[in-house]
Amino acid sequence: MLELILVRHGETAWNVNEVFRGRSNIELNETGTRQAAALAEFLSHRELEAIYCSPLVRALKTADAIATRQNIQVVPVEALNDMSFGEWEGKPVAEVREKYPKLFNDWISNPHLVRIPGGDTLEDVASRAVDFVDIIVKKHNSPIVLVSHRVVHMVLILKLLGLDVSRFWKIKMDTAAMTVFTYTKYGFCLSEHNNTCYLNGIPSSGK
Repeated sequence: MLELILVRHGETAWNVNEVFRGRSNIELNETGTRQAAALAEFLSHRELEAIYCSPLVRALKTADAIATRQNIQVVPVEALNDMSFGEWEGKPVAEVREKYPKLFNDWISNPHLVRIPGGDTLEDVASRAVDFVDIIVKKHNSPIVLVSHRVVHMVLILKLLGLDVSRFWKIKMDTAAMTVFTYTKYGFCLSEHNNTCYLNGIPSSGK
């Protein structure tokens, strides 16, 4: 049976320090590396057909940890790349809040209406992620993993549930967490969300 296992990458220093990450290529920190290893161990008991991931190193390293336990190749795809945060990228949340007060407030209250200067909208991200899922559903019949970023997975979860991206902040997905959809005759059915049970004992910023 086809299962879509959505995995968020492990923690980075920018998660801890609440910095907008986007397309910046930040490595996993020590906690993130441990999280990826724990996740890989947890998934080692599932027979996976494929692993697709964002081309950014934090996602690649998380995907590679899973792949080494599965003896399959990771396939990086641009459709799973993080949202571009444009002028906000690399800036702490507190700085963005001060420098762009109205736009930041809109990001919190009406995220679906925001285009960050030089960046993407949530619909931009959702469109490419959903298009990619539509393609791979036709190629696979067994569990597959998509390793990506919080924004990508949050909008993808909403779309697969038939919800609008205006509900963006109603979804929670922690670092190295996994959400699972089972593909049935009714389409995608959410069977597991934000699972981090395998991270017991590993501290996390939760950002």
